[in-house]
Amino acid sequence: MFSPISLYTIRFRRYSGWLLVLLSFFFHIFTVYCFSKQPDRLAAFTVLPLWFWGVIGLSIAVTALLLLRASLSLILSFIWILTIFVGSDEAKVLSNIGTRAPIKGGSATISGSPIIRVLTLNCKNFTEGNPTNDILAWNADIILLQEIHPYFVKGICDKAYQNKGFYRVHHSSGIISRWPIKRDGRIDQFRDHQCTIQTPYGSTIEVMNVHLGTAATDARLWLRECWRTHKNNRLFRRNELGAILQTLDTTASPIKNAVIIGGDYNAPAQDATYRLMDRDYQDAYLQAGCGWSNTFPRSLPMMRLDHIYISSQLKCVRATAETVTNSDHRIVVTDLIRVRP
Repeated sequence: MFSPISLYTIRFRRYSGWLLVLLSFFFHIFTVYCFSKQPDRLAAFTVLPLWFWGVIGLSIAVTALLLLRASLSLILSFIWILTIFVGSDEAKVLSNIGTRAPIKGGSATISGSPIIRVLTLNCKNFTEGNPTNDILAWNADIILLQEIHPYFVKGICDKAYQNKGFYRVHHSSGIISRWPIKRDGRIDQFRDHQCTIQTPYGSTIEVMNVHLGTAATDARLWLRECWRTHKNNRLFRRNELGAILQTLDTTASPIKNAVIIGGDYNAPAQDATYRLMDRDYQDAYLQAGCGWSNTFPRSLPMMRLDHIYISSQLKCVRATAETVTNSDHRIVVTDLIRVRP
């Protein structure tokens, strides 16, 4: 016979277990909905990566399994694991089996095709030190910098290409090129900046250096104002990116031109903002990136804010995100080849 205390314990475990199963189940539905549909009113929830919420949901399911020891809680745990590995942006990059990272110093060709190395870094106005040596180590052909003073843009350009390089500055952003810059276009109301670069291969590349509006950082999800702030912040960035793409459509059609759009987007990789680019551009890091792709914050990178997108004339063959000591962002380096004239 069971004592009253034993019966109470059994009932408590059973009720608690089933309550946690239901909680984990509905939390899974909510999480999948938020990340797949990306409704603006729930933007605050998707600022943190899917795997973060997945670990919470999995923990609830595992606790239910320990209390209930039922097959349903075990199945729910496997569903959470599958969701994390299939849905997370980081998992998509880690699935690039066999890809290699770019090597410092660079290589001129791959499989007979000339390499175009593109680098992007938010320099945080040098408040954490001077990242020049970290930038120069990669010997990039095109360098996109955000949060940097014009004086330092010129200094990096001169050191990178022995006073024979080219650069342009707009607000607190800079574009540096090994090759001549033929045209300089600016979006006055934003920090974003377009240049036409003449390559030595007889073709041009349209380069857009982006630094979208500052991200919302309010994590007080229990406050209505937090949700409103994140919604408005996303709408602002979406409008800014829309203006960038409209500018490119009128000056450099991605169907006819090789286009690179790189920089600090201030939005996590799975944010709905990027869906504006799905038709004409590809995420270079998803094509051939390796290792941990997140770029912010440097000490514990949980979000991939820094991206290089390319049009169909280009293909990424290698990409990496590396930690630097003199910025709160990690540096992103991609090796591109031209696949269409």
